Amino acid sequence: MPTSSPLPSPLPEEPCRLLQLQRPGGLRLTLTDLGATWMSCQVPLADGSWREVLLGFDQPEDYLAQPGYLGATVGRYANRIAQARYTHAGQPVHLAANEAGNHLHGGPQGFDRRRWHVDAYGPHELQFSLHSEDGDQGFPGAVQVLTRYRLGEDLSVTLEYEATTTRTTPLALTNHAYLNLDATHTDCRGHTLRLRAERYVPVDAALIPTGTLEPVAGSDFDFRVPRRVGDGFLASDQQRLARGYDHSFLLDAACRDGSVPAAELLSADGRLAARLYTDRPAVQFYSGQSLVTSQRRGEDGGYAACHGLALEPGVPPDSPNHPEWGPWSNCLTEPGTTWRAWMRWEFESR
Repeated sequence: MPTSSPLPSPLPEEPCRLLQLQRPGGLRLTLTDLGATWMSCQVPLADGSWREVLLGFDQPEDYLAQPGYLGATVGRYANRIAQARYTHAGQPVHLAANEAGNHLHGGPQGFDRRRWHVDAYGPHELQFSLHSEDGDQGFPGAVQVLTRYRLGEDLSVTLEYEATTTRTTPLALTNHAYLNLDATHTDCRGHTLRLRAERYVPVDAALIPTGTLEPVAGSDFDFRVPRRVGDGFLASDQQRLARGYDHSFLLDAACRDGSVPAAELLSADGRLAARLYTDRPAVQFYSGQSLVTSQRRGEDGGYAACHGLALEPGVPPDSPNHPEWGPWSNCLTEPGTTWRAWMRWEFESR
């Protein structure tokens, strides 16, 4: 999703931690406590080689200087809230604005820019925690958050989120990894994508929902049958407004029990596939058209437009202002309850 330039942030007094998870013959993950960020994911291929599937940088501190939320845990609310405000129980709630007067991904000092605590760390699992004070970025309620990364034995990684609050507040955390399954991380529009979604959320020029939920059938938003991301790219007014895809897709009910993948992705060379499972009602598909960085992992130069794509499970943008969307927009958590969400990426070498 396109973002404004990051605000300067002082580096933590102590060096950021690099943490690694690995299973023999399985995935290799590198993470950091800065933003509970997923920095790297290396997948073994059938020929014995390894392929990096995430865009990222060499050092945790590099993430503070670069836009794009690469691999970060974003919250409290991932996505946009129009005019940085919503109404609850008849009262307006004003949030910190950080993109054209709107609120994006938790605000200018969201969870992606925080130092998380490492609660538990083993070879296959890692748990981070974070305390967010009442009024943080304008949100009501003190919130306690847990984020877990857990490796499976089947080339999979599961991300789990839990949170409690002292006051009613929106909660919609997600991970903002940019994937590129190709051996070289350049244009990702050669990837083949399938999204199990019959409807999507149209937006205006500021990428705020217009209020309608539209069918994908017969449009360039129809990924129910796998097709290349580049096929039909910029073919509609909706895409031209966003300069590509930056839209929420409303997932079929069959996806949300974890038995059916919400999204499937195949590299341009056909050698590596990825499947995304989640219990969330929607996935934000962002084709990376506004991604521009001055650095990149292990190479000179930076990332450019469409070098990676993001598939972010969550709720549609501006959901606190659209209760009429029903289960699609349910993001308010009450005191005394625990908000939970999960997503799982499975990889397959071909």
